[in-house]
Amino acid sequence: MPPFLTPRLLVALAAAGSAAVLIAALIFQALGFPPCDLCVLQRWPHLVAAVLGGLMVLLRLPMAFAGFGALACLTTAGFGLYHSGVERHIFAGPDSCTSNPISSLSAQDLMAQISAAPLVRCDEIAWQVLGITMPNLNAALSLIFAGLWIAAFLSDRAARR
Repeated sequence: MPPFLTPRLLVALAAAGSAAVLIAALIFQALGFPPCDLCVLQRWPHLVAAVLGGLMVLLRLPMAFAGFGALACLTTAGFGLYHSGVERHIFAGPDSCTSNPISSLSAQDLMAQISAAPLVRCDEIAWQVLGITMPNLNAALSLIFAGLWIAAFLSDRAARR
């Protein structure tokens, strides 16, 4: 690993990456792409990783905390992969934000379901470029950030030997 990529710099890069993903999500939301339940769920681990990384850099916390940053990024990557599968109808999503079969519902039950339904569905692709959706990007970037967290931990450990 290049000598300028210190463990603290790797943590800072991973935390900045998570913060950038959060900022981008908020910008998309401000531009008229409201988040579904799964989108919001993917934001929380990034918040944890960004705050943890900031604290590690500012307070010079032990590099052992990098494992929690990696875990947060792997968690949101998992959510992103799951959301990607829901968008592509590979598997069912949560009842709170996907559509269910309606053939067995009465008119009253159907109206109640429509009234209770969220405005944004998890099983519809809200935005994509070249077939790549926001959950796809989140999963890929989160795996990269997890790699940075792990590299920070391992390089700190190797330097201490």
